[in-house]
Amino acid sequence: MGKDVIIACDFNSKAEVIAFLEKFKDEKPFVKIGMELFYAEGPDIVRTIKGMGHKIFLDLKLHDIPNTMKKAMAVLSGLDVDMCNVHAAGTKGMMQAALEGLTRADGSRPLLIAVTQLTSTDQETMELWIDKPIDETVMHYAKNTMEAGLDGVVCSPLEAGKVHAVCGEKFLTITPGVRFADGDVGDQKRVTTPAKAKELGSDYIVVGRPITQAADPVAAYRRCVEEFVG
Repeated sequence: MGKDVIIACDFNSKAEVIAFLEKFKDEKPFVKIGMELFYAEGPDIVRTIKGMGHKIFLDLKLHDIPNTMKKAMAVLSGLDVDMCNVHAAGTKGMMQAALEGLTRADGSRPLLIAVTQLTSTDQETMELWIDKPIDETVMHYAKNTMEAGLDGVVCSPLEAGKVHAVCGEKFLTITPGVRFADGDVGDQKRVTTPAKAKELGSDYIVVGRPITQAADPVAAYRRCVEEFVG
């Protein structure tokens, strides 16, 4: 599976996201729909963007009891997204239930990945009474995710190589916290550049504000692709 850049479309209305995506005349970027847009517009925004020809990562970071998770994932599976996610902290049983719910009658399903630790978190801001170093926690969650049968994890680019070492090269690493070398890191703690993410072994990078808030978003996207995919 080739590397790809996913644009985080963190807008709060259909009008805004459509206006943004219409700037792309020659490309159909892989896009991430997060809580803000999904809660503002509902499932129809997924259908609309899918109808425009884009792949979709539906980033809702679900975390609930296994039975609820299975039923919720069965609903999301019907939206024809390409990737969705859960929190790895929900345990292997929850992740396995999510996978079961996501799988359609014909055996097909979107990619399912799990969030290890958010990239806005670092060791100093861990307030969860987890007494292990953050990198050990991430690797433990990644191993549980792999054993549950999922396709990969969301992690910092700084952890991508370690995840591959523990879980194998085919286990996907989807990495937010990517900024250009000359850009602002914003509220992210564990960050790196597209080129460095490539070097560290990220399979997908998720890039939001450096593209969506750029003076020329298409040029910023192309710069990301050039640096990360080559």
